[in-house]
Amino acid sequence: MPRLVLPQSRPLMVACFLCWMSGPARAAFVRNGAFVNSARSKLSSRSIANLALQGRSQTRLFSTASTTGSSAKSYDVLNKEKGLDQYNPSSFEGEIYKWWESSGCFKPAESSKADKPPYVLPMPPPNVTGRLHMGHAIFVALQDVLARFHRMRGRPVLWLPGTDHAGIATQLQVEKLLRAEGTTREEVGREEFLKRVWEYKEEQGGHITRQLRSLGASADWSRERFTMDPSLSEAVAEAFVRLHEKGLVYRGEYMVNWAPQLKTAVSDLEVEYSEEQGKLYYFKYMVDGSEEFLPVATTRPETIVGDTAVCVHPEDERYKHLVGKKVVVPMSGGRTVPIIADEYVDMEFGTGALKITPGHDPNDYTLGKKFDLPIVNVMNKDGSMNANAGKYEGQDRFECRESLWADMEKEGLVIKVDPHTQRVPRSQRGGEIIEPLVSSQWFVKTEGMGAKALKAVQDGDIQIVPQRFDKIWSNWLTDIHDWCVSRQLWWGHRIPVWYVGESGDAEYIVARNEAEAREKAIAQGHAADVVLRQEEDVLDTWFSSGLWPFATVGWPQDEGKPDTDLSRFYPATCLETGYDILFFWVARMVMMGLELTGESPFRVIYLHGLVRAADGSKMSKTKGNVIDPLDTVAEYGADSLRYSLVTGVTPGQDIPLNMEKVEANRNFANKLWNCCKFVTGNALKGADQAELDSLGVDGPILKDEFEKMALPERYIISKCHTLVAEVTEDLEKYQLGSAGSKVYEFLWDQFADWYIEISKTRLYEGAGGGNEEEAKIARRVLVYVLDTSLKLLHPYMPYVTEQLWHHLPRPKAEGQATNALMLSNWPQMDDSQPLVTDKSSVNQFECFQALTRRIRNARAEYNVEPGKRISAVVIASGDIKKEIEKEIKSLVALAKLDPDQVAVYEAGSEEAKTAASVESVQLVVQEGVEAYLPLSGLIDPVKERKRLEKQSEKLSKEIEKLAGRLQSKGFTDKAPADVVEKARAELAELEDQAAKVNASLGALASV
Repeated sequence: MPRLVLPQSRPLMVACFLCWMSGPARAAFVRNGAFVNSARSKLSSRSIANLALQGRSQTRLFSTASTTGSSAKSYDVLNKEKGLDQYNPSSFEGEIYKWWESSGCFKPAESSKADKPPYVLPMPPPNVTGRLHMGHAIFVALQDVLARFHRMRGRPVLWLPGTDHAGIATQLQVEKLLRAEGTTREEVGREEFLKRVWEYKEEQGGHITRQLRSLGASADWSRERFTMDPSLSEAVAEAFVRLHEKGLVYRGEYMVNWAPQLKTAVSDLEVEYSEEQGKLYYFKYMVDGSEEFLPVATTRPETIVGDTAVCVHPEDERYKHLVGKKVVVPMSGGRTVPIIADEYVDMEFGTGALKITPGHDPNDYTLGKKFDLPIVNVMNKDGSMNANAGKYEGQDRFECRESLWADMEKEGLVIKVDPHTQRVPRSQRGGEIIEPLVSSQWFVKTEGMGAKALKAVQDGDIQIVPQRFDKIWSNWLTDIHDWCVSRQLWWGHRIPVWYVGESGDAEYIVARNEAEAREKAIAQGHAADVVLRQEEDVLDTWFSSGLWPFATVGWPQDEGKPDTDLSRFYPATCLETGYDILFFWVARMVMMGLELTGESPFRVIYLHGLVRAADGSKMSKTKGNVIDPLDTVAEYGADSLRYSLVTGVTPGQDIPLNMEKVEANRNFANKLWNCCKFVTGNALKGADQAELDSLGVDGPILKDEFEKMALPERYIISKCHTLVAEVTEDLEKYQLGSAGSKVYEFLWDQFADWYIEISKTRLYEGAGGGNEEEAKIARRVLVYVLDTSLKLLHPYMPYVTEQLWHHLPRPKAEGQATNALMLSNWPQMDDSQPLVTDKSSVNQFECFQALTRRIRNARAEYNVEPGKRISAVVIASGDIKKEIEKEIKSLVALAKLDPDQVAVYEAGSEEAKTAASVESVQLVVQEGVEAYLPLSGLIDPVKERKRLEKQSEKLSKEIEKLAGRLQSKGFTDKAPADVVEKARAELAELEDQAAKVNASLGALASV
């Protein structure tokens, strides 16, 4: 029994308590903020983070039986010695993961088993301070399938993990903490603020990677990277400088999406549009020097003070005469703007007259450029009105909307206000309404880079799975806009630009660091002590993430050097991610990779769908339909969740997840567990040590051995080998869902339901066994098929398969970190050498299965008692007759036949004719194969006659009643036609049932 070591310190006491709690209670306890708050005064932030890890994982940290204890035995040995009890994933998942990681199982092998190239998966970096959600769970499940499959296929696999600094999200959290303290980032200053962010990162960072581990992620954590690691920060500066040197980086004033609360620009991709109920405000634009007015409609009255024109359609007869005249801007103190004409205006929308505000609308900005209109910005960076708004200066933009409209109403300029559904732009991060503003920002030119990325897919250098996203890829990259990469944040990679002098931004130097900037300044003729001021803005988080596939393996430090991670692991093989960030991240990685390294950063883009609620709706806290992966793992195990996310769906398709599916897959794992218990606890009991040593699977069953086996063994091995070929092909072609489902079907429908039951007729004397040679072959096949199946299932359900595999006979591990299933050979290592199968054996056994099913169905139809054994005569010829004769004991066991009352006769023989003449149930199995079940053996004639007579009497009464109703003129003349027709149909059905019952009674007369 494990001995509980009592901890001496309070942190360990709490950790110990967490460890021994039940899974759901533990997850809830750790998640509860009250625990962290109450413990904060007594525990360091690092201790709290560690306690959270211990609470989330299912590890028993204080057991002397742990792999980290005093024993020198490895986990697999201890596991086998302990034996198999009940399936309880929380009792072993955490321990297995610790063993894998501590043994170095996740690191890419220095050399492959068959000189195969590396398989490289860059993990999409989650937010460093984030928490696990289903979006993480799905990418772990899919990527781990790929990593484990290719690792077992003999490729050195690098699944490279890491985290993203998440500029906006992380800064938002720290600013909330500051506000709770009654201060702001501006008040504490940049240096102190960044210190606080790093402290927050140290305190909160790391949870997400530990939670990814709990799902079984076999990533190489020794190579874990963070986007603000020194080497990656160096890569970011290098990328910016190189792009600038290529003329692809520039600074300019353009319309951007401004987030007033965040006080930063965000990209088009970070703006989400929602349909919301608003208002359409109609007002008068008075023509200067006239009583005439232009009726104009707007959804944002607060921007009226920034208008620089009113535009109408040149063909609009209502307003043609006004083009070229001026109108007075309401509440502006008399400022006038021109009336212009352009086909851009929709004559049918609103009034057909459009106010033009180039400083606060992207379409107006474009029109303003066309007509050379002035740009008037009426808002501050925080969304309040500035001096250009006149009397409304200092008001919030929405407050200004109300007060300005009230003033216009007083002035008689209001026409009406109508309800109006509109698309409202909101920040993806903060949820606030985005304000279009003209601002000075840094941009990356993307037209040329986008063309290269488009060509990479068109030429086949990059394959997108599923292929239907090729068109979406093409549409976006052919209509791409320059990328605004500057963000008005403090947390992130500060833009490597230095302005020359104590003020102004007219002259600047782009350099990798301040020392290089000073060298460049001196080279340009400036004094050695010239003042250099670094750009305050930071780079868009997606800029650094765009370098992820190559910066994480040593770019630019190891550029051009042989025998480095960069030369070995770049380009990557596959980038697996959600389709929702195809353009946020994937397209930018491709553009940056091609531009900076000259190569596509990966060969395959595999896109998964979004995990949704069971009804297909988006998971939402407000709807209460969010499924927490940690709670799910605690209750059902990581394997069940992983398998539920990966199977039953196709690439790019959204995944509706319900707990019934997860529970069903836990039941599947339990079924697998019981199969293994049967093999190891029953089937192998009769084997001596020499036989057990020989049963370890170190390669496929070959033709010579295969052909000596009986039909059921040839069948199950043929099906198993076919499964290996299909699963291997599916996984190589990224059909992950299909491959996983096939393993499930084989294990449940073929191995468990058929072969295990047949094997008992070889192993046990009471079931027809007793032949030692048959028993040995059965043990060989049981172990072989189960071993193969565990390997095929391992990428999907790594924990339970690893746990069970240790209990099977295993060959010694050669040249690998430890004797782990995850490092064993895949059942098919060489695609040029197909595994042995026999189609004839499959067809013959499928006939045997059909015969068994027909007999079972007949038993059910005739209500034969479950324990009663019946007689049967099988009619067949040729090879199938011989095979059925050899497997009579299997047929007896599976169909519950009386072994003394079963016969197999040649078709057309006198015995066959005699069998057919006896009152029997005839079962046609297939052409040339029939079975006869004598009725005398199926039923008790006395009981059956009483049952049928009772049924006949009941039917007669119902027929008499319904027939009388139909003979009544009062019913047939007055009732609706469809009611009468329904009654006639019911009568016909009852008469048909009565005829069958009477026929059965007649047949009983001869029994």
